[in-house]
Amino acid sequence: MDTMPNNLITYEVEQLAEGVYAYLQPDGGWCLNNAGVVIGAEDTLLIDTAATEARALVLRETVHTLSPRPVGTLVNTHSHGDHTFGNHLFAKSATIVAHERAAAEMAEYGLALRDLWPQVRWGHVEPTLPKVTFRDRMSLPGLGLRVELLHIGPGHTAGDTVVWLPDQRVLFTGDLVFSGATPFVLMGSLSGSLRVLDQLRVLEPLHVVPGHGPLGGPELLDMNADYLRWVDKLARAGIADGLTPLDLARAADPGPFDQLLDSERLVGNLVRAYAERRGAQPAAPLDVGAAFADIVALHGCLPHCGA
Repeated sequence: MDTMPNNLITYEVEQLAEGVYAYLQPDGGWCLNNAGVVIGAEDTLLIDTAATEARALVLRETVHTLSPRPVGTLVNTHSHGDHTFGNHLFAKSATIVAHERAAAEMAEYGLALRDLWPQVRWGHVEPTLPKVTFRDRMSLPGLGLRVELLHIGPGHTAGDTVVWLPDQRVLFTGDLVFSGATPFVLMGSLSGSLRVLDQLRVLEPLHVVPGHGPLGGPELLDMNADYLRWVDKLARAGIADGLTPLDLARAADPGPFDQLLDSERLVGNLVRAYAERRGAQPAAPLDVGAAFADIVALHGCLPHCGA
């Protein structure tokens, strides 16, 4: 079994309210996602899993230290493998829930993420699809506190879910929000992400758990929106000047965004912005393989995946 030793896996657990925890994987770069745990009166909720078998096993062990009950409900915030590849380790006890579009994407993508980073020690991972899907919103029973699943996208993907605890004002955003890392909308929508961020701001969250990176508050919504508006402005100028997304990304001055991790995502974001500026619908399929090749070209080599 080719897995990373557990003593090389770092993580942090932050309690946000009674029975509500954020599980963070530093540094939040490619494939180092966050998760969430909500311990209710009759059920334990897990929000997302992890990219590799070893990382998902550490997450499972951590949940067991927090809750006397196994995970009964597992929500996937979207389809990408860093948030879903560990599903199979929880499937014996948990009902897996996701947006209907996320479930369809999971079935379509399978284990494709592994092909992008073949050197990663993925271990045994397998596609494990949601048993329950929803379209617009869904409330989770059995927790003794209000937990709402909301789809207000497309944004990061076509099938994003946020998990909102209105009484505690805790918002788990999945990859609709990044913290300290570059947002990524190649497989979703730039314009849609801006609309989503506006709607999330109306919730007035106190704690925002991003899909990657450190915890924050509503300022994270503003930071992601500022970045995406900058990308959109670049795209307008690049189209007018006849530049390709890659040429534009190479020439761009990142300004206030120069400290964000994974800056090479800019070219993928520009591919989406160009498409939408030219009339493509939000989350319309694009050539992701070609866009990822541009990401590699901009970075100068394959970007590091910390999983």
